[in-house]
Amino acid sequence: MSRYLTSLFFIFTIFTLNAQELSLKGIYQGSNLYVMNPFASSGVGFCIQEVKVNDKISTDEIASSAFEIDLSQYHFKTGDPIEIRITHKSGCTPKILNPNVVYAKSTFDISKIEVGNDKILRWTTTKEAGSLDFIIEQFRWNKWVKIGTVKGKGTASVHPYSFKITPHSGQNKFRVKQIDYSKNPRYSKDAVYRAILPAVTYKKSSNQIIFSTNTMYEIYNYYGNIVMKGNAEKIDLTQLSAGDYFLNYDNKMDTFRKK
Repeated sequence: MSRYLTSLFFIFTIFTLNAQELSLKGIYQGSNLYVMNPFASSGVGFCIQEVKVNDKISTDEIASSAFEIDLSQYHFKTGDPIEIRITHKSGCTPKILNPNVVYAKSTFDISKIEVGNDKILRWTTTKEAGSLDFIIEQFRWNKWVKIGTVKGKGTASVHPYSFKITPHSGQNKFRVKQIDYSKNPRYSKDAVYRAILPAVTYKKSSNQIIFSTNTMYEIYNYYGNIVMKGNAEKIDLTQLSAGDYFLNYDNKMDTFRKK
């Protein structure tokens, strides 16, 4: 290997060993990103060496203490996936100042939500901005209980969704919600459905509870900690310690003692 090629190999190796990467994945929502670019730990030059947007090298001026990644030049559509990869020197850490502008947001509008006679919850959305889970909840035992999830499409066009529900006897209420990066839930309106079903009853023996039909249930101990839950026609109580418990089932709440 010539001395010239050896020198290039050596320089490239040093660059590779000293380089680190900061990455950010999200979706395009019409806003640009702003980056803080400190000096290198050596005191010579800036920290960032290269910026790539979806594997394309950015043409933005990065030799500055702060700069803008102009995403508009890539002609993204709202909702398009994007990945920012920033290669930088070791011993220094650049920072993306507004990463939230590419995080999925809960912005859905629901034009209709209802439960049909086939016991399927259906809802139709528009104005989604990023693929987030729709969390389906049912109101039972004086609280909202999660019963499933459906992945959102994440684009602004019209999207129909459906989920098979298991109603309890009497009047039921269902809703869907999303939680985005802000951690603030966004809810739909309630869908009300009246189930013509016989009320569930149960019999208890020393180590078993037998319901009149399959039902969703929860068992809490005296301290309010959940110890068992599920869908069943029978519950084996063998593993429970002696004591008082709270039983939720069908649309009812009760207590029992394990001896």
